[in-house]
Amino acid sequence: MFSFTSLTASLAQGNGPSISSILILVLGLLVAVVALAIIAPRLHIPYPILLVLGGLLLGFVPGLPRFTLDPDVVFLLFLPLLLSSSAWQTSWRDFHANLRPISLLAFGMVLLTTIVVAVVVHVLIPGLPWAVAFVLGAIVSPTDAVAATAIAQRLGIPQRIVTILEGESLVNDATGLVAYRFAVAAVVTGVFSLGEASLQFVVVSVGGIALGLVAGWSLSYVHRWLDNPPLEITVTLVTPFAVYLLGEEVLHVSGVLATVTTGLYLTWRAPTFFSSGTRLQAEAVWAMLIFLLNGLVFILIGLQLPGILAILNTTIAQRSPILLVWYAALVSLTVILVRLVWVFPQALLPRLLSRRLREHDPYPGWRTVVLIGWTGMRGVVSLAAALALPEVTAEGAAFPERAFVIYLTFGVILATLVVQGLSLPLLIRGLGLHDDGASERQEMQARLTAAQAALARLDELASQNEVSQESAQHLRKHYEAQVRSITKRFKKAEDEPGEDHATTYQQLQREALQAERSAVIGLRNRGEINDEVLRRIERELDLEEQRLAGDVGKT
Repeated sequence: MFSFTSLTASLAQGNGPSISSILILVLGLLVAVVALAIIAPRLHIPYPILLVLGGLLLGFVPGLPRFTLDPDVVFLLFLPLLLSSSAWQTSWRDFHANLRPISLLAFGMVLLTTIVVAVVVHVLIPGLPWAVAFVLGAIVSPTDAVAATAIAQRLGIPQRIVTILEGESLVNDATGLVAYRFAVAAVVTGVFSLGEASLQFVVVSVGGIALGLVAGWSLSYVHRWLDNPPLEITVTLVTPFAVYLLGEEVLHVSGVLATVTTGLYLTWRAPTFFSSGTRLQAEAVWAMLIFLLNGLVFILIGLQLPGILAILNTTIAQRSPILLVWYAALVSLTVILVRLVWVFPQALLPRLLSRRLREHDPYPGWRTVVLIGWTGMRGVVSLAAALALPEVTAEGAAFPERAFVIYLTFGVILATLVVQGLSLPLLIRGLGLHDDGASERQEMQARLTAAQAALARLDELASQNEVSQESAQHLRKHYEAQVRSITKRFKKAEDEPGEDHATTYQQLQREALQAERSAVIGLRNRGEINDEVLRRIERELDLEEQRLAGDVGKT
């Protein structure tokens, strides 16, 4: 059985797998992740779903070692980086504008799910104690938006829905994990106080946010002193771990909220202290890292099934296989229905109670609400929380129904990821939801404002005779062409001809760039220039090609 965090101890004792065998196993997982991610678009299956299914199949291949997902790996390695990346990709403006629906989902729905699941399983599953029922409810309450947003963004739904889903997933882990902590403590110690738990919830949450603000403010000044892209990127990679561990292990506040708050603060301030080189390199490093982490997370979820069945087979004899399947379906259905029931009053009641809200933020429509209600997939945080349950209570007795809780959690994860994940594209198409173009309009307005600011600055410099008039005039033509192109995009009636012209122009630019690239490579191959010269010119061509890739249909 292979466990990541047991590696160091096993090697130190000389009785564990060799380093080479560990590297081969990890390399094999990464190869599987890449292969399945390549296949997924051809099968029209979202890659997170295919990775889970692939992991399920790999788990039963004879001769392969059993992979045990250690909760410490999730909470101390995967979670800080994934949270930080999501925070960096989130617009603070959009997050703040949608704070009400995000909060209602991340706090209200998580707590409601915890309670409803606890009541349902306690009533319908004989012999399940109340405290254990609340542990299960807390474990399956937070959602994982990776699969949902991967599907939603590919199909082009309104940006506001994506913002709400991503914002919810940033915060709801904290709510679910705090509820989980108190529920587990009640099982282990046999003591629970609602008042104390509520107070601790506030302290832990506010403390985490405060820590994140302080860390973000401090790091924004640290980055101003740095002028070395590799060093700055290293700091961005170390920051999530440092903030998370400081919150969880030292200050005993929410490391999740601390990490998220730090990321949101830094993403707002980053344009003022990151250089262009740092931004370009950091984007590539983080994109690769997060792809691999997400891939490992989803394939490891699937690989857990054999181990979970083994635990279940050795510890549960009083429930038949049919009953086990029924109980897993029951909990999964409860989790799905709670979210669907919650989102409608969440969208309607605030507007019924507030005239100002009705005027400034009208009811989004039932299609939007249904889609948000159906994107409640559960993921690796829930599985790690279940696997992290202690083996024994304070009295030394076995933790009641531990294996059963782990099994039910896996059932919920599998049901929501596969059923909801595979049906989500069909639902989006059936509802007729599509990108409303708000993000593109904002981008066009920003480009127009930037071009006009550049023209104003050129005029200022030219009037002061600080630059060559010929150079200034050449640049003016470039920015004036941008202004004309963007202005056409704002005029919907004249949009299509402008788009066709812009697309043709960009295709010509790409062909010209490819000709340049081939010519320079030919010079290198003939020995007329060295590789260093080739790399310098290639970098310029790469940057121009990336600019074109981002400008398709926009300028």
